[in-house]
Amino acid sequence: MATKIKPTDEFRDHISTVDDQGKRVWVYPRKPKGKLYNYRKYVSYLLLALLFAGPFIKVNGLPLLMLNIVERKFVIFGVLFWPQDFFILVVAFLTLVVFIILFTVVYGRIFCGWVCPQTIFLEMVFRRIEYAIEGDYTKQKALDKMPWNTEKILKKGSKTAVFLLISFIISNLFLAYVIGIDELQKVITEGPFNHMIGFGSLLGFTGVFYWVFASFREQVCTIVCPYGRLQGVMQDKKTVVVAYDYGRGEPRGKLRKNQERTEGDCIDCNQCVQVCPTGIDIRNGAQQLECINCTACIDACNDIMRMIDKPEGLIRYESEEAIEKGTKWTFFTNRVMGYTAVLVILLTALTTLLLTRDEAEATILRTPGQLYQKTEQGHIKNLYNISVINKTNHDMPLTLKLIGKDGSIKVVGNELVLPAQGIVEGVFFTELAKEELTGMNSEIEIGVYHGNELITTTETKFLGPAS
Repeated sequence: MATKIKPTDEFRDHISTVDDQGKRVWVYPRKPKGKLYNYRKYVSYLLLALLFAGPFIKVNGLPLLMLNIVERKFVIFGVLFWPQDFFILVVAFLTLVVFIILFTVVYGRIFCGWVCPQTIFLEMVFRRIEYAIEGDYTKQKALDKMPWNTEKILKKGSKTAVFLLISFIISNLFLAYVIGIDELQKVITEGPFNHMIGFGSLLGFTGVFYWVFASFREQVCTIVCPYGRLQGVMQDKKTVVVAYDYGRGEPRGKLRKNQERTEGDCIDCNQCVQVCPTGIDIRNGAQQLECINCTACIDACNDIMRMIDKPEGLIRYESEEAIEKGTKWTFFTNRVMGYTAVLVILLTALTTLLLTRDEAEATILRTPGQLYQKTEQGHIKNLYNISVINKTNHDMPLTLKLIGKDGSIKVVGNELVLPAQGIVEGVFFTELAKEELTGMNSEIEIGVYHGNELITTTETKFLGPAS
């Protein structure tokens, strides 16, 4: 019977990729293989396909996703949002945050290992190219230590060229999600001199992506990413993580031929450490800062367990509480139900806001410095400025009508035509009979119509005589 020895917390005093002198320890992970790694590849290729197809997919003539911070125009799932819709974006952001918290509380950092773009590009694109050019981890170490010769120049040079090319492609993809695929095509086809800012952005982002994936690598997860820093706060002992079953594995001991084994199932082969992309030892304990739940250690350990005729699952997806008590994890906890209730409320509020959202938004203000005018019929006229924002992808000729009062509106100049995804401004007179007024500042409501369809309403003040 193996003695249950829980790992110490000494490993939490330092980061695995920094030595005692504070210098970076370069991680050379062994090329992973196994069932879970194959599943990760399928998921990654699917997500990469969706990511690269995204800018070309349009819904109602609008991109599937565009975050144009420069023009303050955002498109999410084909729905156009302007700064005036900021409150909807806030609710959507809060909903996303609560969903992330709920997901993390239950499933830990599975997002980091399976879905995060940083992990997918690094592990499934750049490192696979590195393995193809330089070989597995032992050959990479030897290549870095050898003096510069023809072999090293060819391998390092070709890897750098391929990395730069992919970084440039990713940079184009990133810019497509910011300015839209149509604008990006203009930057590419019309030449860099006609779009210096756009071309400069492409080169700048190319440099950033190359540096991240060729040099900075796993430090994004351990140093930069706020989610990695916060995951320890959001998780508890009931959270499912990649965990080592120390009750079954300890005490560790090497496997010796023709000798009765008295130690635990862990034969201290260090295969789980060699495949870790962040350089940690999963046996130190669950919920390590550097662990991204990529499951490479699970595949490596299961492979060894099969070789020595031991049950798989010495390292597996499990909660810390279940490992400690020797039970199975439970999904429905008080925290999960509480977060779920908040998430349902936020989703209901967000859905209501989206369903009741107007296709256009108008701002109507009395023209500054203008007093009311009296007509020959004794009616009162006020001059107004109007600005209308189009939240759709089609032009809309507009008509203005008074709601709830007997009067007329006359637009000054040309007819108001609201361009797709654009803004139209104009000036108009509103005329009311004196009997319709309730004082010097009467409330009036003006409807903005597209044909016979009321697309939005707005209230404003109507200035009249005191009595």
